[in-house]
Amino acid sequence: MFKFLVIGLGGGAGAILRYIVSNLDYRFSNGVFPVGTLVVNITGSFIIGFLWVFFDRFIFPPNLRLFLFIGLLGGYTTFSTFSLETFNLIRDGEYHIALINTILSFSLTLIAVFAGFFLSRIFFNLYK
Repeated sequence: MFKFLVIGLGGGAGAILRYIVSNLDYRFSNGVFPVGTLVVNITGSFIIGFLWVFFDRFIFPPNLRLFLFIGLLGGYTTFSTFSLETFNLIRDGEYHIALINTILSFSLTLIAVFAGFFLSRIFFNLYK
């Protein structure tokens, strides 16, 4: 039961952070392009790649892993939001923006995971 509480607290914190960052949409693109969701997914991917090195190399309490990876980062990143926003772009006939969003989201988040992972290993001199 405690594990559910840990995951729930992390998820709640991640959702709040996502809400704060997602407001970038209206500041930078007037809601035309889902900048906030893209930024959330890229930064979340980078962070999960970066932190994975620590959890692979060092011993941490299992509940910390649940809090960070499933709770916080699970609540922070937004694949379902990405999917809905892309669907809405297609529905509204904004095919080119939907395609750009899809390409950027998939490629940049994957690059971010790799970048976070390798930068973490280099930064903490853990590369094999």
